[in-house]
Amino acid sequence: ACGRDPKTIQLCAATKMNDADAVRQAIAAGVDCCGENRVQELVAKLAENAYEGAPVHFIGHLQSNKVKYIINDVKVIQSVDSIKLAKEIDRLACKNNRIMDILIEVNIGQEASKSGVFSNNLVDLVYQVSELENVRINGLMAIPPIGSGEDVFARMNDLFQEIKAKKIANVSMNTLSMGMSGDYELAIKHGSNLVRIGTKLFGARKYLEV
Repeated sequence: ACGRDPKTIQLCAATKMNDADAVRQAIAAGVDCCGENRVQELVAKLAENAYEGAPVHFIGHLQSNKVKYIINDVKVIQSVDSIKLAKEIDRLACKNNRIMDILIEVNIGQEASKSGVFSNNLVDLVYQVSELENVRINGLMAIPPIGSGEDVFARMNDLFQEIKAKKIANVSMNTLSMGMSGDYELAIKHGSNLVRIGTKLFGARKYLEV
């Protein structure tokens, strides 16, 4: 509807709280990648070979002390928001003789309860991370606040284009990851080329009552 080629947009199945069989069905249906939010859940599904046939992205908040559990099993870490986390990824990637592709997560709504770097600190963080030898910045990721209007998505795309224009060494602005089940159309309209869809693929998640 907005004139973009669907082939240029990756569909990432957000597989949180879906079992291995559901993940296999999504892969068989043709998703481009799977995105996991929780390290423990990712590790459990790996043990069941749930992701066979599709790359896995880590899309949730990642603590530095848990990087070691996923460093060899994910293709991209989409949620890097600090130099501390980036340095730990770099250290472990070097130890495991690999280059880890990452996205820098931006807290575009500047919500205190959410992870991600604030936009005014983004360029500085990109420059710091770009100096790491075993980490490669591939783009940006954001989770705009629920109900955000077009201005928020447009602002995120502006940041993406701004950094791309700087042509920073070891930074390839290939991926703008934004858009989930409730807002992926707006995200695509404003430049997203990777959408993370859960509910519209798997149905509403069933949260356990505590």
